[in-house]
Amino acid sequence: MNRRSFLHSSLPAAVSLPGLMSGLNFQAFGAAPGGALKALAETAAANDHVLVLIQLAGGNDGLNMVVPLDMYANYYTARTNVAIPQSKVLRLDGTDKSGLHPAMTEMQQLFNNGKLSIVQSVGYDNPNFSHFRSTDIWMTGDNTVDRHASIKTGWMGRYLENEYPGYPAAYPNHEMPDPLAIQISSMSTVTVQGSVLSMGLNITDPLKIYSFMNPFSDYALDNESANKELRYLRVISEKTRTYSEIIRSAYRRANNMAEYPDNELSKQLQIVARLIQGGLKTKVYAVSMSGFDTHKKQVNAGDTTTGVHAKLMKELSASVSAFQKDMELMGLDDRVMGMTFSEFGRRIKSNASMGTDHGTAAPLVLFGRHVKKGILGASPEIPASIETNTNLPFQYDFRSVYASVLEKWFCVQQPTLDTLLLQNYQSLPLISAVPCGGEEEIEENNMHSQGMELKMTPNPFSGSGVIRFTVEGGFTLIQLISPLGRVVKVFAQQEYAAGSHILHFSDLNLPAGIYFLRLQNGPFQKVISVMKAR
Repeated sequence: MNRRSFLHSSLPAAVSLPGLMSGLNFQAFGAAPGGALKALAETAAANDHVLVLIQLAGGNDGLNMVVPLDMYANYYTARTNVAIPQSKVLRLDGTDKSGLHPAMTEMQQLFNNGKLSIVQSVGYDNPNFSHFRSTDIWMTGDNTVDRHASIKTGWMGRYLENEYPGYPAAYPNHEMPDPLAIQISSMSTVTVQGSVLSMGLNITDPLKIYSFMNPFSDYALDNESANKELRYLRVISEKTRTYSEIIRSAYRRANNMAEYPDNELSKQLQIVARLIQGGLKTKVYAVSMSGFDTHKKQVNAGDTTTGVHAKLMKELSASVSAFQKDMELMGLDDRVMGMTFSEFGRRIKSNASMGTDHGTAAPLVLFGRHVKKGILGASPEIPASIETNTNLPFQYDFRSVYASVLEKWFCVQQPTLDTLLLQNYQSLPLISAVPCGGEEEIEENNMHSQGMELKMTPNPFSGSGVIRFTVEGGFTLIQLISPLGRVVKVFAQQEYAAGSHILHFSDLNLPAGIYFLRLQNGPFQKVISVMKAR
């Protein structure tokens, strides 16, 4: 009998383990891919760094969050009824190419003070427009088309499982006396899902978690086929009780030192701040805010700088700023970094209901003392004439951001890094060289990227043509992306010597319309729009 079968036969239908245990969540997914994680000999260098993940649930409109000033005419034409007036966009130090939504004054200050980094057009190949599926993709790091064949573990779950083998039976211990991950929610996140169970706990109130007896202590060990599973559940239940006491104690030891606005995200971040100050060595915290599915009434008709999305941007901006201030007053800002993510962005064109529909790529932000100030990447490529279903091409695969966080914040090295993320992804200059290394600055990366030649002739093209490009040397990827954000052709996927190169293509049978040509070479990339002739 496996654990899933035991649960179905032993517990009432209305009872689930997440609710029963108020914390440690069990999901039977089988072993990690190929058992590779257990075989890894190389582990990340030990550090006390903490990552706070903020989920923007519903699909954030990245174009109104980070407004492309250098593409403003095309931006405005595409979404006249929701566009932010150019004069109201918040300017950022060191750039005139992009600015922030006018409600984000606190994040503007964080950026100008060197504590906020923006990554443009983050997405993935073959995007899914379902909230549920795309959220799974972002949390697992696997966009396998066949959902049944996709990985069920979370990207941070794999990291924690590799870093802390033997969890939960061997923990807490001297090396890690605290929960590995905590989500401030009644529902568990796939992000920290391990191969068998969640690598973290979910809580809503640190003072009111798991305060009753082990619910499995009364079950007799009188069924040989079920005894192993029952013992396992008793261990899980007892670990949850132990961790609950640890969380309560840490929360009571601390108090917030900054003033927070009165909103749901701030309440979650206040708990996170107190737990960190209370002495927990927990590596990952997950919080979330909802309401980003803005199909209608995203803005107010009389003033597009106000409305639903403006309130969301203000809540995010003010809450993150208060949390960062709290970390500084507590003397903890050297250890803590945060990152936002959303399952997708919104379409370039707005709809007739003063809203925007499901899209593809969007910006994300990282914040903290050790992020590199700047905007990584160019403004999104917005053609002058677009169709309703035209989406933004991704510049950066979201797993490149994950790879950079694991490598530069948690000091994960190769080949572990590729195993955790299922394949190799770019390393991006997002985090300063403390303690894991990495000296390149964002602006240097942008200058290299934009300086690379990328040209298709003829343009518009028909079925054949030539691609001219330059690279710094090393692995190179050249892709053609459709208006729906899907990679429809891979022209190159190999090592190239530094210098200029020419590729010939023919028999490219595609529908007429706008496409996007993407060049990736090491940490550099460039995207241009091209036209397929009728």
